[in-house]
Order: sequence, then C-alpha cells, then structure tokens
Amino acid sequence: MSTAMNFSSKSFTARPPDKGAFPLDHFGECSAFKERFMECLRRSGYESAACRQLAKAYLECRMDRRVAQLMANEPLEKLGFKDLIKEKSEEKPEKS
Repeated sequence: MSTAMNFSSKSFTARPPDKGAFPLDHFGECSAFKERFMECLRRSGYESAACRQLAKAYLECRMDRRVAQLMANEPLEKLGFKDLIKEKSEEKPEKS
C-alpha cells in the first residue's frame, strides 16, 4: 500500500495577501520617510511605539504615490493611527 500523495492532480492559484506586503519603492519616492523611521527605531532601541508618528508619515507617503501604486489608500484609523489623528485635530486652533 502506497502512502504517497499525488499533488500534481490539484491546481493551486497564488493570491497576493490583502495587507502586509508592499510593492518595492523602485524610485525611492518614500525613502526619506523610511530612513527617518529606521533612525528613530535605532535610537529608541527598536521600540516602535516611540516612532509611530514617523510610521504614519511613511504610510501616508506610500498612499499618496498612487501612480507608482506603492500602497492602496486606506483610512489611517484602520491602520492603527486613530489616536494620532485625534491628537492632530485637537492641536489645530479653532477659527472664530
């Protein structure tokens, strides 16, 4: 009795992940944002919470580069930056 399986009879179609994978930034459009974020991580002992504002700026850069399709537009609240958006709106003085 053979216990070997025949995998060739099934076809598999690869599907890219919904989130978590970015196309490469071949033209370096967001490399300055990335470098500032990486420097912050090194300075903070790789404590990402200390660099959240820079992470947000990097993702915004990627979303703004629609022509290069670096990242699909996604609400920042869904990406975990809801508290930073709230802080930013509170800092703006109200017009009278």
